[in-house]
Amino acid sequence: MKLIINGANGRMGKILAEYIMKENEHTVVGFIDPTLETKKEAAHYSRIFECSRKADAIIDFSSHFAVPVLCSYAVKTKTPLVIATTGHTEKERSIILSAAKRIPVFYSPNMSPGVSLTLCIAKIAAKAFPEAEIEIVEKHHSQKTDVPSGTALFLAEGLRSVRQELFISTGRRNGGIRNRNELCIHSLRLGSSVGSHEIVFAMPGQTVTIRHEAHDRLLFVRGALAAAEYITDKECGIFCPENMIEK
Repeated sequence: MKLIINGANGRMGKILAEYIMKENEHTVVGFIDPTLETKKEAAHYSRIFECSRKADAIIDFSSHFAVPVLCSYAVKTKTPLVIATTGHTEKERSIILSAAKRIPVFYSPNMSPGVSLTLCIAKIAAKAFPEAEIEIVEKHHSQKTDVPSGTALFLAEGLRSVRQELFISTGRRNGGIRNRNELCIHSLRLGSSVGSHEIVFAMPGQTVTIRHEAHDRLLFVRGALAAAEYITDKECGIFCPENMIEK
């Protein structure tokens, strides 16, 4: 599979590129990053529209700010797109949804299939225990910028889809008593944690905790590659890891 890596000089982009070079199953036809000097012979480009090489998919590990230009390029070149960034605004989400009407877009704040399996199990628990109080505790490295994490919000919104009376809050404020329909997200930023998410269900006499922990960033690289392979034969639409689990 021929790939374009958007955000190739960032932390995840570098890990993805190194992994591809080692496993020899895929080829990178475009390394895109504004910090790179354009060198066509090395497939390095500072802007994605400078890349004229045909790819089977684009994997984006850059920033949510890249969405407008990225989606424009993907639609123009009819290239399937994997978006592995978080923190998108409503306008950026709208652009992604618009692009998905013309090309296949794999869009997920977390490329780990285990996170989507965690959500599937959590939805079952939310239905089984409609009286449960639910809270999410997420932990990431101290340099992570978005709070709550995109994954925590993904889990919370997924739970709301089966418990529509819930409203999402972040952290406990002013020492207030917990609202029964509150789904609170607690964010820890410590050390070098790759990512940990716990969903806690509290009922009279018992507590159920569902937990997912990422041990290294290669997990997300493998997930992104699997996502790219999954959408290459799709016509158009929005896809996520849940679709791969249901396959």
